[in-house]
Amino acid sequence: MLYRFLAWFLRTITRVFFRQIEVVGLEHVPTTGPVLFAGNHPNSLIDPILIITTCGRKVHFAAKEQLFSGWLMRRLLRGLGAVPIKRRDDHDGSPKQSSTGAPVDEPGLPRRGSAAEWQRGVVDNDAAFDAMFGVLGDGGAIGIFPEGLSHDEAHLSRLKTGAARLALGAAHRTHTPITIVPCGLTFIHPKRFRSRVLVQYGPALTITDAVESSPEQVRIVTDEIGDALRRLTVNAPDWDTVRALDVVRRLYQPQEISIEERVELSRRFNTYYAQVAADPRVVTLMRRVRNYQDSLDELGITDRELAQDLSKLAVSARILRHLTLVAFWLPLTVPAAPLHVPPLAFARFASDKLTPRKDVVATTKLLIGLLLVLLGYAIAIVVVGWKINLGTGIGLAILLPISGWATLRVLDRLRLVRRGFGVLFRRLAFRREVLALRGEREQLVANVVTTVTAVKPAEVDAMFPADHPDRVEESSKARRNADLDSELDKDVVE
Repeated sequence: MLYRFLAWFLRTITRVFFRQIEVVGLEHVPTTGPVLFAGNHPNSLIDPILIITTCGRKVHFAAKEQLFSGWLMRRLLRGLGAVPIKRRDDHDGSPKQSSTGAPVDEPGLPRRGSAAEWQRGVVDNDAAFDAMFGVLGDGGAIGIFPEGLSHDEAHLSRLKTGAARLALGAAHRTHTPITIVPCGLTFIHPKRFRSRVLVQYGPALTITDAVESSPEQVRIVTDEIGDALRRLTVNAPDWDTVRALDVVRRLYQPQEISIEERVELSRRFNTYYAQVAADPRVVTLMRRVRNYQDSLDELGITDRELAQDLSKLAVSARILRHLTLVAFWLPLTVPAAPLHVPPLAFARFASDKLTPRKDVVATTKLLIGLLLVLLGYAIAIVVVGWKINLGTGIGLAILLPISGWATLRVLDRLRLVRRGFGVLFRRLAFRREVLALRGEREQLVANVVTTVTAVKPAEVDAMFPADHPDRVEESSKARRNADLDSELDKDVVE
């Protein structure tokens, strides 16, 4: 019951923190039997929360021992069934030794690494592995991040062997096949409040008792997990390459696609770019793409805004619609505005100075924002219940979350209104520059589609070829909007 309550609570919190959570591949998650979820680790504590709240299984995560030091985190992690793991990097102990004095490893697992690695020290995780073996033996689910530490690199870190060793050891102990489900987590803006995220479960790997539990087999299984995760994540040598190829992706795709399609396109471009980077056509294209992005930055406009090619009338209509919805939700925000505005402002505008590690900024925003809201709620309910009566306090407890949701809706709409006014202003103030840049974009789109079609591997099917219906429809719509803007300009002049 405690786990169900915490999972429901965390699901509610993530729906508040993220504007959209897209989950795909749930058909790959077995509803029964032992499962090991192996995910990439880009966003600290938010990563296990997303798996817990989307996979449909009760998941016990392995968490580093230091997270259990605080009373609140210890209670929360214990309630979620987390298992504390001692990491070698966090301990300065000597190797665990057998009665003969020789170093030994976790029960049922092959010895790790070389003799030199053993001399650097291995901590005792017998109890942790016993607990995880017990969960898998009972047909439960374990979650683990083979990269070890959370990070903000543009690619997967070198995987540790713990996931493979755990699956092989559990299969040997329980004589039951262990299913490994790779999980790819892709954040559109990892540190931003009210952003979007894709949670993608990939085809499962099955480990049987017949598989030999040897160091060589551990490496093979680790490599298989790594390959599976790379098929679900975007990997590039650096963030500059990611940014440039993201522009290529936006120029190549139709405007309205799902997060899954967006991530898959990004993954493909980053995966195959190294193979074609020296091609003269690609070199020329990437130079033009970077110049195009520099021009966008100078005007303060995004490619999305330029690509939509909305007429001034269409932009004005969107602004009016968003303002109407703001007016609808605004009265509900008033009762609890003093409680919601400070933590929401903190979550939205808090800077990277909160922590030296960029991969924990979002987690810090979520936790501190949540604590501020809950503290404000508790004080308000107690004071009202004490000063007025219990019934009014209960009513306030019901009203506060509704008011909080209305506040989120208002903030989201105001963001769209601000963006709409920005688009309208730039269309009026930089009309000539915008028209020139739009012409450059149309040429770039044609160049990107032609180049991608020419250099892509023959065995890879194009997701959005030149004759894709969405491309044809967008071209027709753009021409209609351009004609409408031209007619409106003539009316203004006359």
